[in-house]
Amino acid sequence: MSSSTAPSDHGPSDPCAGPARGLWSVDEHLADVLAAVAPLEPIELQLPEAQGCVLVEDVTVPVALPPFDNSSMDGYAVRVADVAGASEEFPAVLTVVGDVAAGADGLPEVGPGQAARIMTGAPLPPGAEAVVPVEWTDGGTGGGAAGSMRPASAAPEGAAGEVRVHRAAEARAHVRERGSDVRAGELALAAGTVLGPPQIGLLAAIGRGTVRVRPRPRVVVLSTGSELAQPGEPLAEGQIYDSNSFALAAAARDAGALAFRVPAVADDAESLRAAIEDQLIRADLIVTTGGVSVGAYDVVKEALTADGEVDFRKLAMQPGKPQGFGMIGPDHIPLLALPGNPVSSYVSFELFVRPAIRALMGLADRPDTARPTVRAELKADRALSSPAGRRQFLRGTYDAGSGSVTPVGGAGSHLIGALAHADALLVVPEEVTAVEPGTELDVVLLG
Repeated sequence: MSSSTAPSDHGPSDPCAGPARGLWSVDEHLADVLAAVAPLEPIELQLPEAQGCVLVEDVTVPVALPPFDNSSMDGYAVRVADVAGASEEFPAVLTVVGDVAAGADGLPEVGPGQAARIMTGAPLPPGAEAVVPVEWTDGGTGGGAAGSMRPASAAPEGAAGEVRVHRAAEARAHVRERGSDVRAGELALAAGTVLGPPQIGLLAAIGRGTVRVRPRPRVVVLSTGSELAQPGEPLAEGQIYDSNSFALAAAARDAGALAFRVPAVADDAESLRAAIEDQLIRADLIVTTGGVSVGAYDVVKEALTADGEVDFRKLAMQPGKPQGFGMIGPDHIPLLALPGNPVSSYVSFELFVRPAIRALMGLADRPDTARPTVRAELKADRALSSPAGRRQFLRGTYDAGSGSVTPVGGAGSHLIGALAHADALLVVPEEVTAVEPGTELDVVLLG
């Protein structure tokens, strides 16, 4: 991996970075990451592949929707004058001149005293001014009110016969007018729109088969540690299951990325470097977890500091004090090295990796780059303690109805069970060492 760094005020190329710099704040580290991460280059994608991507150009409507006047009901296309005053006692009796189905052409013309059977979505035939639902008629049977349209093949009133209409209709009743949804030339979707199912549907409806977007970032997630086993395999003595790579890959997908999870790598610097080099070809962002502290087997630091590619630093936060960030390989792929404890890695992902993913998507300036933060009242039996000079992130459950938040589990960075039951992070500022019940504090909502 060749040495490469993107310039920033506090980036890895800064000679003041590293141990001599002391503790970084959470905000400084995030700013450093975002300053180095540029949006991905736009590409043209087919609609099915564009879901979750961000438009890079305005899309205008080439044809009106709907493109023609059409029926919103199964029923009969009629002239208003012919059904004026119609009632159950004195129905209007009309001659049926034909059927109009969705997609039909060669439409029958509706003249005085006439009607055409029409299906939902079918074009309004010439001469017709309104549609009367089939429930307002006898369905051409000569009996009472019809409950549904009969199939065309079994309907004697299809090309001939009569229909009795029991209610009057105003002009344009049950007619979807041409352009009533969107008009030709209007803005359909603006640049910066994230394409979800409704947006994909609109693009298809106006005839767009492809669209120019920023692609979803490809995020490679890799855990390190000789003690890690894969779920589903038996545990040897001293082993634990690799949960981090599964959690962080899921978090990357939740943030809008395409996630690739790599099997855990043993505590060997050369093996780790080789594994990362193998992933560079398919990565827009690499996330490692574990091996960033000061232990004898913290091989991420050993593997990635030799060429000065990644800067390992200490942050004034808990959990997640040790962090690494840099640009690696000939294509300057950003890499974020996160701590190995499950809570530390997940909190670090939410604070730093998720915003980096959104920046790659071209969404760095949007409010949803980071998780939403609200103010909430602490609901607890006793005061919460926090280390001086550290921004602490505690797990909790948020009650929007009462505007309160309740801690879940303790402060330990290994307590993944508590994390699984939390939907928020309680944020205790650096200068606060105790938070009394009833105190308001910032809460990061996780979902």
